[in-house]
Amino acid sequence: MPTAKWNGAVIAQSDNTQIVEGNHYFPRAAVNSDYLKNSDTTSHCPWKGNASYYSLEVSGETNVDAAWYYPSPLERATHIKDHIAFWKGVEITD
Repeated sequence: MPTAKWNGAVIAQSDNTQIVEGNHYFPRAAVNSDYLKNSDTTSHCPWKGNASYYSLEVSGETNVDAAWYYPSPLERATHIKDHIAFWKGVEITD
């Protein structure tokens, strides 16, 4: 089962991820929201739309903008609505 871990904690786990451009997008309900902290960072993808970010906070450490999601994805990316992906040292295992 795909699992996202950082700093010794399981951040997300699901058999129902969506893989886009090599990234596992976890269903929002499969992500432990205790570790997510809102961020003001945004970015834009021409085919997915505008992304928003979360920082991760685990055991007193922060991984800034280590998670991203598309609150209102464009038509070609609607399958990742309500999904979150990770980077910046977050380990994804199958």
